[in-house]
Amino acid sequence: MCLAIPAEIRERLDGDMAIVDLGGVRKEISVALTPEAKPGDYVIIHVGYALALIDPEEAARTLALFEELGEAERRAAVEAAGGLEAAE
Repeated sequence: MCLAIPAEIRERLDGDMAIVDLGGVRKEISVALTPEAKPGDYVIIHVGYALALIDPEEAARTLALFEELGEAERRAAVEAAGGLEAAE
């Protein structure tokens, strides 16, 4: 299974590289496949490459779904550990 995630371009670098923000983590990626991407744009990233531009609203919806999934996994881990008392 492949997973591509949306990220915001924060800075274009020399050549075909850019810095993106991935939930507060900044990462250098290649934008060779999306040369039109500029700071403020959202792109879909897979293994360090921006594959395509994505609409900001769609990026926000996707990121919100990832956040919900993470929260559900955290709750499941707490329940598996025997409740909140066991997680503390």
